[in-house]
Amino acid sequence: MNKWAIKWGVPYEALEDLRCQFGMVQTEPEAHLSGDSEAAVQTRIRMEASRKGCRLWRNNIGATLDDRGNFIRYGLCNDSKQMSSKIKSSDLIGIKPVTITPDMVGTVIGQFLAREVKVGDWKYTGTPREKAQLKFIELVNGLGGDAAFASSEVDVVDNTR
Repeated sequence: MNKWAIKWGVPYEALEDLRCQFGMVQTEPEAHLSGDSEAAVQTRIRMEASRKGCRLWRNNIGATLDDRGNFIRYGLCNDSKQMSSKIKSSDLIGIKPVTITPDMVGTVIGQFLAREVKVGDWKYTGTPREKAQLKFIELVNGLGGDAAFASSEVDVVDNTR
């Protein structure tokens, strides 16, 4: 977006205002940026994704009763308890811009982006939950998306996919 603004002579302040108007600037309190909690790591990942031109949103998953007593499931891959036990969608879901080449040079598409956030020193151990999370990551990547486990803002975007 910055290259476009420079090309058309759009002042930086106007571009930032436009980003704010469309909710593209994430403003999180500084307290949420420090530490190695999953919430802190997630905040840093979302901010770094935004700096790289990507957008990531929370994908809360669960079930509840609404005010009329209806049971409602929410979040991706949470159609049933059975499904949720076999495949678990990532904490963060979003989109990243990708320029297509060579026959569609200059065309930008949005690639599905997912990150399963873990604390900074996390290592995969193959628990049933991790296996279900990995299954979602493999599904997204197998269909051309970009999904991965992420334990720091360094893991935000792999521009080689």
